[in-house]
Amino acid sequence: MKKKKILLGKLVLFFVILTWKIIPNVRAMNENGTSITPPIEIIILYDNNAYDKKLRPAWGFSCLVKLPHKSILFDTGGDRSILLANLEKLEIDPQEIEVVFLSHIHGDHVGGLAGFLRKNSNVVVHLPESFPQRFKDRIKALGATVEEVDGSKELFDNVYTTGELGTGIIEQSLIIKTDKGLLIITGCAHPGVVTIIKRAMELTGDKVCLILGGFHLAGASTSKIESIIDDFFRLGVKKVSPCHCTGEKASALFEERYGADFFECGVGRRILIQ
Repeated sequence: MKKKKILLGKLVLFFVILTWKIIPNVRAMNENGTSITPPIEIIILYDNNAYDKKLRPAWGFSCLVKLPHKSILFDTGGDRSILLANLEKLEIDPQEIEVVFLSHIHGDHVGGLAGFLRKNSNVVVHLPESFPQRFKDRIKALGATVEEVDGSKELFDNVYTTGELGTGIIEQSLIIKTDKGLLIITGCAHPGVVTIIKRAMELTGDKVCLILGGFHLAGASTSKIESIIDDFFRLGVKKVSPCHCTGEKASALFEERYGADFFECGVGRRILIQ
């Protein structure tokens, strides 16, 4: 009888400890409808804006998004040799990357893809359905898997695509849902950066923590840029990091309005979301 009581006591203690460990984590996941996300690192691999002097800037865009469970290569810049050289100088092994996300078909965003795939073809390439079939066939011939994107959807846990947007130049943007809010990454924002933000918010129901990438505002008038910045504030966008095709004037105006919540961007820049 005494042994049974001791055993029962041990079982009760075990379940108390187990419950104490599990319940806080379940509560944390349920508060926002998503799991709490540990730090996310974004590394700019390719951009026409200089940041790290040891890296070569060039017209185009690419960044690496390092999530706890996956590494995503967003776009591949315009030149394979520059992309691969910058990866090497940043001590990033292409074999560590599992997913490639292509925003749109322009050469300054997909030009480095074939060179990357020759280093690592064991990836899934998410691209707009409207990409030419010969482009998709070439990716498959290099050994990678192609996933075509049409509408908005979740690609994997807490990672979404806006789906194809635009009527002229078709483009998709990447959305990552974190406990801080949404991280949006754009290639050139040809469909309109405000349109992209609205789609991301409609899809997830969350506000935007950070939007990074090309805003396609080079050559835009001051009044148009200021109107777009007003829209950012109205929509509750907390932080911005414009680069590539945003333009110097637009970047300066965003920095003036956002202050400490503006992150300078350029090749080699690392941004940590905690």
